[in-house]
Amino acid sequence: MRIRLFVILFMGVACLACSAQTSVSSNLFPIQDGFVDSHGALIYYQSMGQGAPLMIVHGGPGASHDYFLPYLLPLMRTSRLVFIDERGSGKSSKLEDPKQYTIANMVEDIEAVRQSLGLGKISLLGHSFGGALVQAYAFKYQKNLSHLILGSTFASTKELNQALAKMKAEMDPKERERVNALEAAGLFGKGEIWEHGRYPEEYAKFAWGKGYFPYVYQNRPDPNYDPLSSNTGTAWDVYREMWGSDGEFVIDGNLKEVEYVGQLSQIKVPTLILVGDHDESDPKMSQEMHEKIAGSQLVILPNSGHMTFVDQPEQFLKAVRDFVAH
Repeated sequence: MRIRLFVILFMGVACLACSAQTSVSSNLFPIQDGFVDSHGALIYYQSMGQGAPLMIVHGGPGASHDYFLPYLLPLMRTSRLVFIDERGSGKSSKLEDPKQYTIANMVEDIEAVRQSLGLGKISLLGHSFGGALVQAYAFKYQKNLSHLILGSTFASTKELNQALAKMKAEMDPKERERVNALEAAGLFGKGEIWEHGRYPEEYAKFAWGKGYFPYVYQNRPDPNYDPLSSNTGTAWDVYREMWGSDGEFVIDGNLKEVEYVGQLSQIKVPTLILVGDHDESDPKMSQEMHEKIAGSQLVILPNSGHMTFVDQPEQFLKAVRDFVAH
C-alpha cells in the first residue's frame, strides 16, 4: 500500500510539474537575433513573439530599433515582431562609402531580411524616416506585403521642410536667433577632435530640446529624455549623408529625393496611417497620405507628439493589433 501510494503521489507531482512547465512555456517569448548579409551590409535583426510577421523599421536616419523598446513589446503576444537596424546604424555594419546610405539600398536590406528569415508576406511598420523607407519598399515589393503601417512620417521632403521651418519659427526669438547664429557658423568641426563629427552641445540642446521637445512628446513626456543622448547615439555618417549638414530644421541630404505624393495611389495593400495631433510630422501630411492611398485608415492620436507609442501606448497598440488581425 505504501509503495502504491508513493507511486500515485510521485505521478501526481510529475503531472503537476508537467502542467507547470506547460503553463510557463506558454508565457515564454524567446528572442532570436543575428545578422543578414545584404549586398555587403550586415543587417542586425531581432525577432520575438508569435503569429504573423510584423517587421518594424526605425527612424533617424541613424537611430536604431532600441527606441521602440519596451513600448512595442506587447505586440509580440499576437505577432512575430522583427526589428532591424538599418545599414550603418545600431548594431548593423558600417560602410566605408557613406554614399551607400540610401533609401534604395535600405529597401533591399528589408527584402534581404524578409527572404533570409523565410517570412513570406509581412506586415511592415515604419516610423518617422522609417515610414518614408517602407513607402519606397511598397512601391517596389508590394506583392510581399499583407499590411503597411505608416507612423508619424512624410511622403514629401518639401512638405516636411515646411513643417520643420514652422517649428523653428515658433521657438523663443532669442533662442531661435542663437540657433541661426550657430547654423551660420557651421555645425561641424567644432570643439575637441572627438566632437568634430557631431553637433555642438549648445546646438543639440536648442534644436533637440527647445525646438523639438514640444513636438516629440505631449501626454507622457519621457522623464529620461535628454537632447544630448541623441547627439551621442546617432550614427552621424548616416545622418549627414541622408539628412544633411545644415541643421535640424532643413533636410538637404539625399532624403531630398523623397517626393512620393504622386506615387501614393500605387499602394493597394491595406494601409494604416498613425500620427500624433502635436506631431513633428505635421498631421496634415498624414491626412494627405490618407487621401491618396485608397482604402487607408487614418488614426490621429490625441495629446500626442512624434512618439505616439509613448504618449498613447494603449491606443497605439490597439490600432496596430486590430489592423494586422484583418
